[in-house]
Amino acid sequence: MSIRLNALVERLRGSLFFVPMLFVLIGGAAGVAMVEVDAALDDQATEFPLVLTSTVGSAREVLSVVAAATITVAGIAFSISLLVIQQASGQYSPRVVHSLFRDPFNRRVVALAVGTFTYCLMVLRAVRSSVEDAGEPVVPNLSVALAVVLGVAAILAIVAFIDHNAHTMEVSQILQRVTQETLAQIDSIWPEGGDGSATGRPPEAPDGPGHAVLLASSGWIQQLSARQLLDLVPEGGTVRVETAPGRFAVRGTPLCTVWPAPDDPESAQRRAAEAIEVGRARTLQQDPSYGIRQLADVALVALSPGVNDPTTAQDAIFHLAEVLGVALARDLPTGIEDDERDRRVVFAEAPTHATLVELAFDEIRRAAAAHPAVCIYLLEALHLVERSLVAAGHPGRVPPLRRQAELTVAGARRADLLHDDLREVLRAFSRRFGDTGRHVPAPATDPPGGG
Repeated sequence: MSIRLNALVERLRGSLFFVPMLFVLIGGAAGVAMVEVDAALDDQATEFPLVLTSTVGSAREVLSVVAAATITVAGIAFSISLLVIQQASGQYSPRVVHSLFRDPFNRRVVALAVGTFTYCLMVLRAVRSSVEDAGEPVVPNLSVALAVVLGVAAILAIVAFIDHNAHTMEVSQILQRVTQETLAQIDSIWPEGGDGSATGRPPEAPDGPGHAVLLASSGWIQQLSARQLLDLVPEGGTVRVETAPGRFAVRGTPLCTVWPAPDDPESAQRRAAEAIEVGRARTLQQDPSYGIRQLADVALVALSPGVNDPTTAQDAIFHLAEVLGVALARDLPTGIEDDERDRRVVFAEAPTHATLVELAFDEIRRAAAAHPAVCIYLLEALHLVERSLVAAGHPGRVPPLRRQAELTVAGARRADLLHDDLREVLRAFSRRFGDTGRHVPAPATDPPGGG
């Protein structure tokens, strides 16, 4: 699938317009079709059960009531969706809004409501009395009965919608959704089955001058196609990509450098533009680190003075541990792709295991230095990831985790902590990263500024 088609699919998955629009069309077509079915069965209308029959007045009344009710349901659903998004953005992080937009349940409820509304309008316009147009009365009994069923379904849907969104605002639900989306993306682009030797470090670029291809627009880089970038160079050529998905593109800065320099720079510029997708928002496409960014942001907001919610920070930290336990056990891209013509693409900004650990924990441990309980949560999470890596046969990937644990303790030592609080942090470190069972003595005096 091309990156343009992938980008279109991603936009549709996050759109609150596309699915309701489809149901409007389906509802209109269903209304026309049901009126035709009723017209074909007009001679048998007297044989319908009483519950399926209507008069001209009752048919108009029922259709009007159902249409009014369902359009009200649609309005309520939109209002609740926007309220949930606004609250999640302010209380947790603006980054988690991305996952809420992709929730298919909300779109389906709105789609059912507007589709039913459109269906009722199409049927309502077909109802005729005997005095109108001096003809026979037209009462589409089956169509009206179906409108009643759809109306009841829409009312039940709004109840389910309210229940769904009430649970959606639970922080554990938000974190779990982000975690699952991130793990799915990791499975997609960092598959299992490597030999454990890949480190994610890109090779060096060729010597000599190359031609820089510049970015034609600004925005978030969502996708890059290595195969299309290979077409920029002849056999034996090299393309060094100077950016990566998840980075912000600034127009006029280098996208890549090609060796040898192309004979037609303008053509190379056009082809390079076709190999990259730049959008208004950062996404998880080709960028699992964005999921790590979202989880870390929730923890940082929770640790901010205005929120001060260490328990939410704890929840986010352990979800980060779940993601890192999977990501660090995978062989990351080596930073190079080639083909049978000995052309290669070198990614200068390829991720490494160390950068993933730093992204997850650097900012959190700095914000947590004055929170001894959160420092202990961090040490526990780091310890759990370390144990999972050792069990998976990757002890060589543990040092970045140990480094974070040591920095967590160093930050706690420099913070304005009470003597007993610092001692608990030191004990937590000793139990998990020091000699098992060995007591860490308390400092002789309180830390500077301690109680």
